[in-house]
Amino acid sequence: MADLTLTTFNWVPELPRGFVRDLRVRWALEEAALPYRVASVPFDGRGAAHLAHQPFGQVPWLTDGDISIFESGAILQHLGELSAKLMPTDPHGRVEAKEWIFAALNSVEMASLPWALFRFTGNADGSPAVKFFDDFLELRLKHMEPVLAAREWLAGSFSVADILMSDVLRLVDHFDGLTEHPACRAYVARATARPAFAKAHADQMAHFAAADATR
Repeated sequence: MADLTLTTFNWVPELPRGFVRDLRVRWALEEAALPYRVASVPFDGRGAAHLAHQPFGQVPWLTDGDISIFESGAILQHLGELSAKLMPTDPHGRVEAKEWIFAALNSVEMASLPWALFRFTGNADGSPAVKFFDDFLELRLKHMEPVLAAREWLAGSFSVADILMSDVLRLVDHFDGLTEHPACRAYVARATARPAFAKAHADQMAHFAAADATR
């Protein structure tokens, strides 16, 4: 394994702090005790060098030697292949973890992110668009509730699938969207009680706060 470098923004506004997706990668790296360093790119003015690694001008990306990987799901799957602490070692468990990686991103987050953006921007006004995403998210949570009521972690042992799913649901919980889904809420609480999450969250908050004085 070559040197691992996680790249994120040098600064973001206060509102998204604690939810920028480099947190998912920090969390996985801390869980696996993989050595890494953090690099920054400007939040303002995303140039060609940035787009060469992340074609949408977003963060994070991870470099592993001469490999550069963008999208948090792809990064976490890569890290899962580097550490047994992040992915089950048996074939059935690995497949199950991968299923839930994609479910977190494609089935749950596709409903939760638009729902949360309305709340981030103060536009949850009961319009037809808001109601559509309220209903869409509720449908997804109704499916997740019995799954999480029946198991501690998605693929047997804690894995990158849980990092992704709990982080997706954590944003919903931030806006009190899990009040009627106690198993989902308990799952988020279990995941975020892990020391690796606390370290990753504190490090992200400190990273962005340190740049405030330069703006």
